[in-house]
Formats: sequence, structure tokens, C-alpha cells
Amino acid sequence: MTVELKVVELVLQERIATISFNRPDALNALNEEVLEQFIQCLKVVEESEADFLIVKGNGKVFSAGGDINMMMSPSQSERFEQVMDLINEAVLTLYSLPQMTISVLHGAAAGLGLSIALASDYIIAERHTKIAMNFIGIALIPDGGGHFLLEKRIGAHRAKQLIWEGKTLKAEEAHQFGIIDEIKEGDLAKHVEDYLSYWLKKPSRALKETKRIYVETSVSQLKQVLALEKRSQFAMSQSSDHKEGVRAFLEKRAPVFNQSEKDISEN
Repeated sequence: MTVELKVVELVLQERIATISFNRPDALNALNEEVLEQFIQCLKVVEESEADFLIVKGNGKVFSAGGDINMMMSPSQSERFEQVMDLINEAVLTLYSLPQMTISVLHGAAAGLGLSIALASDYIIAERHTKIAMNFIGIALIPDGGGHFLLEKRIGAHRAKQLIWEGKTLKAEEAHQFGIIDEIKEGDLAKHVEDYLSYWLKKPSRALKETKRIYVETSVSQLKQVLALEKRSQFAMSQSSDHKEGVRAFLEKRAPVFNQSEKDISEN
């Protein structure tokens, strides 16, 4: 079965489900429409007979992250809560799925796109993929559970460093950190197919039961982090530093940040 929505695609084929972000001309930037359709597809998968879910992006990249046009919208402040609720629901639903989930990265996975990949159980990347938790460049903090998900993979100390630096990592670096689980050359789709053929021989009920135990013992912390990110992100989105960061991004120049802690507390 294939479900072709406008900006997200879902294919259900026996025990394997595949969700593809489908805004290739926008580098699969995540706006409200993408998030809504992604959630819709996740819920279909949750109720399906599938044992495995592949999450990938059509076109040149997995996802460039949150849509900058959404951030620049005049109604951005009024829509903030709605957008954050969609982000949180998408990540929480993906993280909690009973199926084993695999994000397949190519090109780039940045910002919210990386947070979504991190919410999956396993990350496979093409060797030339680059990743970045680059919210700091526009004076924001990671959302989509980025704080929680990075800490789970690499520990709080390294997670803070990566978030603060916001630098782009090559796939090999990300693999050494433990952010990416596996790097592959050549035909990535063929490798994923071979990888799934291995897991399809395993007892799926036992796989799901192990996942359920880990989810149930950690999901309350993820919910807490998502709530904290929502509150803090609103403060950041109202700051003059954020406005400067977005302007600088659009003007392709280095931002000049100057907001003090006192300024932030007053917003």
C-alpha cells in the first residue's frame, strides 16, 4: 500500500514501512504541513502489521531542518505553540513506535531533521552525509528532543559541546562520536535492503518487547525535555539575537550577537 500525501510519502509493503520526506526542492525543510503529514503517517504505521520502519528523504538530502520561511512568517509568534506541539508530537510518536525504526541519511541532516533521525532506533548514513545540530547559528536551542536524544547517544558532556559549537560533522566524525550507527558506500538502498533481510529473520515480538522496556523507562524524561525545550525556545525566538541570526542567514553573512542574559530574562 502506498499513501502519497503532498509532502510526505508512506509505503507499506508486508512487514516493512517506509516514510519519505518529499519536499526535494526545499531540501526537505520541515514546516507545519510536513510535520502534520509525518505524524499522520507515523500513526498509520503504528496501527499496521509492519515490524520495521524506514525514514528517509527524497532528493539531495535527508532534511535541512526547520523551514526558515516558517521562522520568518509575520505570524510566527502566534503560531509558535502550534508548531512546537507538532514537533513534540512527531518526535514522541516516532520514539515510542513499537516497530524498530531506522533513519537512512544522505546529503545532510541538520537541526530538527537531525533530531528526528536521532529519535529512531538506528541511523545508517551514506559516507558523504553531513550532520549538524546547528540551532546556535540563529540563536536558538535544539528542539524535537535534541537535548535528550543526543545525551542518550553520546552523554551530556559531549552533547553540550556539540550543541554549543553547532559545527557540521562529516559522517565519519559523527560515527566516531556514536551519533551515526553505520556508514555505507555505494548503493545505500541496497544496503538497507540487506540490513532488513537480516532483521526480518529475527523474532519480531522479542525485538519489540526489548524496545518497549526501554521506551517505557525513558519516555517520561523525553516528555519533560520536550516541555522544557518548548518553553525555552519561545524565549529564544523572541530575542534580538535570533532575529539577527535569521537576517544574517538570509543575507549570507556572519551574525553579530550582542544580547545579554538580562535582555533574555526580560523577554
